[in-house]
Amino acid sequence: MKQLTVQDIVHQFSFEILSGNDHLERPLKKTKVRRPGLEFMDTFDFIARGHIQILGKNEVNYLHTLTDDECKCRISNLVEYDPPCILITSNQEQPYGLHTYCTENGIPVLRTPDTMGVASAKLDAFVISSMAEEIAIHGVVVNVSGIGVLLRGKSGVGKSETAHTLIGRGHRLVADDIVVLRKLSPQTLLGTHNQTNREFLALRSIGLMNVVRLYGRAAFQEETRIALDIELTEWKDNSLNNELELDEKFTEYMGVPVPYIQIQLQPGRDVAGLIEAAANNWYLKQQGYSALEEFMERLEPEFKQE
Repeated sequence: MKQLTVQDIVHQFSFEILSGNDHLERPLKKTKVRRPGLEFMDTFDFIARGHIQILGKNEVNYLHTLTDDECKCRISNLVEYDPPCILITSNQEQPYGLHTYCTENGIPVLRTPDTMGVASAKLDAFVISSMAEEIAIHGVVVNVSGIGVLLRGKSGVGKSETAHTLIGRGHRLVADDIVVLRKLSPQTLLGTHNQTNREFLALRSIGLMNVVRLYGRAAFQEETRIALDIELTEWKDNSLNNELELDEKFTEYMGVPVPYIQIQLQPGRDVAGLIEAAANNWYLKQQGYSALEEFMERLEPEFKQE
């Protein structure tokens, strides 16, 4: 897990720093922000510590209704949970005592014009993605009609060339050669680049190309959820069968299962077209449709007649 600091989120979202300039190197320990409730009342063992605390209009208005002593008491309770920082939304004024207690405890106070909902969503998405467990593998990631596809195979098998063909058909490159996979949840795997190879595609005999400069912004995407793991392999005689539907196979990355398909290469095969078909078929399955089930339903009357 990568380590983020308060400085990282200040830089990412251009938060206004109300106090605590000298403590922006405080590390972020949790991936979710918290909206204080019981935290104002007292310290409880069952409430996790170390979350960014975010104050919306309800929280700030509540603190403004209190006397100065009561407000200071509520804020001192909040500080006991050791938040890396406190974020005030909607450009509201600081409640009484917040500056003093946070300064004494070295906790930065930040402010944003965003509403509570917008600020929480943006912070959660950025922190979860940035602090996610990740690995780097050899491959290519493309987004095919909104579906993330990881292409793997031996060096020289044609992964980048296939990606180039897909770009020509209106799909998007995410990463070439070095793919960074991030585990966002037990079911969600994100594929992205490593910054160095951002927007670049390497084609044998042609060289390195920047797909955005050549084909425009629509040819590139920063990241995508990995829905399919497709391995390109050399053609092997008599290794393919004509079953109506193969048993679904999976590959695991950091414990996240991803549907796996193997495509064997042979001169004349439309590999990019097969990848498009695989992506579209995966989408239909997510919608609850199975071509095999429909086909068997059509055969059922004939079986009954026999």
